[in-house]
Amino acid sequence: MNDRDNPARSGGPTGNAPRYSGWIGRLAGSSAYRFSIGMLAQSRAGRLAMLLAVPLLWIVVFHIGPIFQLARISFLQQFPIPAGSSGAYTWANYQIFFADSVYFVPFVRSLIFSACVTLAALVIVYPVAYYVAKVVDPRRRTKALLLLLVPFWAGELIRTFSVIMLLANRGAANVLMRELGLIDRPIPLLYNYFSLSFGVLYLIALFMLLPLYAAIEKIPSHLVDAAADLGAGPLTRFRRIILPLSKDGIVSGCSLVFLTCVGVFASPLLLGGPGTVIFPEIISAFFHGASDKWPVGAAFSMIMLVAALAIAGLFMRIVGGSRSTRFM
Repeated sequence: MNDRDNPARSGGPTGNAPRYSGWIGRLAGSSAYRFSIGMLAQSRAGRLAMLLAVPLLWIVVFHIGPIFQLARISFLQQFPIPAGSSGAYTWANYQIFFADSVYFVPFVRSLIFSACVTLAALVIVYPVAYYVAKVVDPRRRTKALLLLLVPFWAGELIRTFSVIMLLANRGAANVLMRELGLIDRPIPLLYNYFSLSFGVLYLIALFMLLPLYAAIEKIPSHLVDAAADLGAGPLTRFRRIILPLSKDGIVSGCSLVFLTCVGVFASPLLLGGPGTVIFPEIISAFFHGASDKWPVGAAFSMIMLVAALAIAGLFMRIVGGSRSTRFM
C-alpha cells in the first residue's frame, strides 16, 4: 500500500497532519512543536513569516545594524564614549568634508575612477560573456565558465600580488616586451593609475561576467536567426536585439562593479602611488589614528555610501527604465 492509499501517513480524508517515524515523529508529535512551529505552519502568514525570518534576521543583524551603528557614531563628538557620559551629537564631522578640498578631491577622484573601471569592465567582459553564452557549444559552456572562474578562487591579496609580479620592472610584461625588442629599458607600469585600474579591473571582472552571462544566455537564438534571415547585419542584430535583451545584465553588472570599486581598499593601497590616493584610503586614516577621529571616519563613510547608492540608483533608473524590454 502506498502513501496515497494510507490516510494515516498522507493526511488524506482525515485531514490530520502526516505521521513520521523516528525522532522526527516524536518532535512533530510533541506539544512544544504543535504550539509553536506547528501552529505557525497552519496559516499562510505563519509559513511566510518562518520563510522570511532567517534572511530578514541576517539582513538586519549583519547589514542594516552595522550601517545604523556607523551612522550613529558619525554624529558623535567623541568615540568611544567616555564612561559616565551619554555622548554629545554634532554635525561638525560632516562639515569637515565640505570645509577642505583635500577631502573633496579624493572623493570625486574615487567616483570618476569607479565609473571608468565600470565602463572598461563592461567593454572588455561583454564579448567574453557573449562568446561563452552563445558561441561555445552548450555541452561545454559549464567547463568554459568554470575556467573563467578559476582565478577568482584565490584571495584578493594573492591576485593583487600576482598583478604586482606581472607589472613590475622585472615582471612578465616588461620582460616580454624587452625580448620582443619593443623596449630598451623597463616601463614603469606599477604605482600609477594604470596598475591601479588594471588590478581593480582584474579583481572585479567576475561581478560583471556572471550577470552578463546570465542575461545573454536567456536571449532566444531564433530571434537573432530570424533577424539574419531578414537581412539584418551583425551590428544591427547586436543593436536591435542582443543589446536591449541583455539590458538587465548590463544594469546589474555595472551596479555591482561600481559599488565594489567605490569601496575597494587593499588593491589601491598596494598598486597605487602617491598621486592615486582615493577616498577609502582617506577614510581608513581616521580609523587607524586616534580614537576621537572615528566619528569623522564614520561621517566620511556615510557620505561615500549615500553618494555611491544615489549614483547607482540613478544609473539603474536611467538605463534600466521599466522592467519591460523595449527594442530600439
